[in-house]
Amino acid sequence: MTTTKAVILSGGSGTRLWPLSREAYPKQFLDLGGEHSLLQETLLRVQALTGVASDVQLEPPLVVCNESHRFLVAEQLRELAVTPDVIVLEPFGRNTAPALTCAALLALRQESDPVLTVMPSDHVIRDTESFCTTLAEAVKLAAQGALVTFGIVPTRPETGFGYIRVGTPLSGTARVLEAFVEKPDLATARRYLESGDYLWNSGIFVMRAGVWLESIGRFRPDILEACREAVTRGQRDADFFRLDRQAFQACPSDSIDYAVMEKLSGSESKAVVLPLSAGWSDLGSWPALWEVRESDAEGNITHGDVFLKDVKNSLVYANDRFVAALGIENLIVAETADAILVAHRDSAQQVRAVAEYLKSQGRYEYHHHLKIHRPWGTIETVSRGDRYLVNRLTVRPGAHVVTQLHHHRAEHWIVVRGTARITRGEEETFFLTENQSTYIPVGVKHRLENPGKIPLELIEVQSGTYLGEDDIVRFPES
Repeated sequence: MTTTKAVILSGGSGTRLWPLSREAYPKQFLDLGGEHSLLQETLLRVQALTGVASDVQLEPPLVVCNESHRFLVAEQLRELAVTPDVIVLEPFGRNTAPALTCAALLALRQESDPVLTVMPSDHVIRDTESFCTTLAEAVKLAAQGALVTFGIVPTRPETGFGYIRVGTPLSGTARVLEAFVEKPDLATARRYLESGDYLWNSGIFVMRAGVWLESIGRFRPDILEACREAVTRGQRDADFFRLDRQAFQACPSDSIDYAVMEKLSGSESKAVVLPLSAGWSDLGSWPALWEVRESDAEGNITHGDVFLKDVKNSLVYANDRFVAALGIENLIVAETADAILVAHRDSAQQVRAVAEYLKSQGRYEYHHHLKIHRPWGTIETVSRGDRYLVNRLTVRPGAHVVTQLHHHRAEHWIVVRGTARITRGEEETFFLTENQSTYIPVGVKHRLENPGKIPLELIEVQSGTYLGEDDIVRFPES
């Protein structure tokens, strides 16, 4: 029985699918057509392996993510009733090679050299059965010491992807990995497609933890040393593992491809490619949704509360409000509560420029949606002015907001659903139910809890001279 552990790489800056994706809520956390987010679909996809390969045993997954996304990841795993081995928190983005190296070091602490199935969390693969059949073959090759990557069988001359050139056939569908090739121009991409010797680079890898560590130590000992230090000095915190900030900051940034796989390709048969034809897309831009969503007879894709008339080959995505489109063609319209994107399909790659502008201006719309996820639930901005801010708070059953105070603002709380237990000042504790309210003066310590079995919903009105998030003094849990 071969065991494999999924290593899910959950990075991303949230710029290419703006305004749906944001820096604090990148695309892997979005539901873009199915019942689950892309991260959840990734986890479910690898779990389906047990139905295809009875001789492969799945171990609890390991997720690597940015520290700021930790509660999003934890909540999306909880929704699937998936208990992870650990969620590794990166204080900084350092690309995929350091992420995998830290994951491999932690995996070896728990098991005797497991096979790691390393996957991005933000891709779509429509044919799960074909994926699992290929993955089962990859796990067996990796168990024998191979470093395996999946090459996507191209369906068109694509200039936006890197390619893999395949070489000599091995057992089954496996081929020797001859070379990684940079994004080609259109004429070159056509030649690649006609030759049959080039596959799209998927970013999916399968290898033993020990084989990866031996390889990264051979080619990039500086990365291995920094990651080993970050793990050794890191700390476990429930389901989270916090890499040491100082050690990880010193780690060079590099990808799995550049750090190891390119150096193995062409010279060693242990670098192996498996062709994959399973409806793959990296959802790199808005037009990619035409690859994974069904369109109507006029070539349109819609989401949410949408009305169309005389519309062709367009995408209209309504997230919060009713959207009507009349007499348009080849447009992308994406609506959220705080932003609207209107773009020609041919200009969709320029969405990144919008995100860069918002970032340069320090705009809220680059970083967050109006609804922000917290470890205890969510906080959604309803209205704001110069001296007030109105939020809708939802606190999960059994959760609490850490004890805190504010120097510049007071807060009014109105319970609209559920029961709240509130501690105000040093000793006063009381309960509020629906349609009851309370007042938290400036400078007074307070704590909010949900002791009930249903979500607690409140309307919070903040008022004062300064309403910034940095006007919070948090007190350690007793």
